[in-house]
Amino acid sequence: MLETKQKRKINVPKQSTTNKPIEQKKENRDFLPIVKKVLEIEGKAVLSQRDLMNGSVNDAINMILECKGRVVITGIGKSGIIARKMCATFSSTGTPSLFLHPAEGVHGDLGMVQKEDVVIAISNSGESAEILHLFPSLTQIGVKMIGIVKNPDSSLGRRSDVVINIGYVEEACSLGLAPTTSTTVTLALGDAIAVALVEARGFEPNDFALYHPSGTLGKKLLLTVGELIGRRDRNPTVPIGDTVKEALFVMTKHGVGAISVVDEKNKLVGILSDGDIRRAFTKSDDVLHSKVEDLCNRNPVIIKYDNLASDVLNLMKERKVSVIPVLDDLNHPISMLHIQSLIELGL
Repeated sequence: MLETKQKRKINVPKQSTTNKPIEQKKENRDFLPIVKKVLEIEGKAVLSQRDLMNGSVNDAINMILECKGRVVITGIGKSGIIARKMCATFSSTGTPSLFLHPAEGVHGDLGMVQKEDVVIAISNSGESAEILHLFPSLTQIGVKMIGIVKNPDSSLGRRSDVVINIGYVEEACSLGLAPTTSTTVTLALGDAIAVALVEARGFEPNDFALYHPSGTLGKKLLLTVGELIGRRDRNPTVPIGDTVKEALFVMTKHGVGAISVVDEKNKLVGILSDGDIRRAFTKSDDVLHSKVEDLCNRNPVIIKYDNLASDVLNLMKERKVSVIPVLDDLNHPISMLHIQSLIELGL
């Protein structure tokens, strides 16, 4: 007797409609009105801060100027990101600052805060639990507090020595939930305070360059010719008495289009460029056997090793030369700079 096998029913899960690919051709939507609306909302909110600013901002700036320690800036979430940016701007413009993550603060990082410091706490609502948890320790340490909030009567506002009120702003998010306008306003406020501090301290470009040695401004104001040529081994020289043919071999090896002609004491006599040689060929066919001292420019544009690299570039542009010999204190050529080397540095 054969047993009848029953077919087992298999339940196949239905495909989620959320991940189901859309088969019909999608039309490109125009998001420009949304983008313009967001910029309009945030732009108006930033401008409206002018009317909200009062003596509290002056009090906050004077408190920072009188600070014997550092400015410690704290915030959580999006406000924390703004706090980090504010901290970076302050530090790079002469106001020593550091960021304190509030969650890490209550687990030991409060040890970085000293009595001489000023703490800036950023919280849109003024009720962020992570920020408020810092207050008992900050009060015991004895620091002065600046609160940036939308509600001066919030917990943060009441506990701060100085309150900067940004007011209630309309978030650009269509849901009215994601911090957008409020963070933009706070960011602009931080920049405004930083600029005020710059002017109050008499902070100058040289000071800025000191903290940005690898930036373009730092290179313009700090980088010397000596430091620049230390990165390159290009010092093509030939003694007087050598022929143009011999000079061409050396010139080609170094690839800068010119060569320094020196006397028996290694002092600069002049420079010979590939342009000089080409011009000589228009007058004679026997240039290669000529002596370098007969064709070289005996009054070339020169630069000393202790000059700023930016000065070299300005000089080369002014005198319309693309190569320039670098001399030491004894007028010995120690390098040959090509304008391209300076351009590559971003000068």
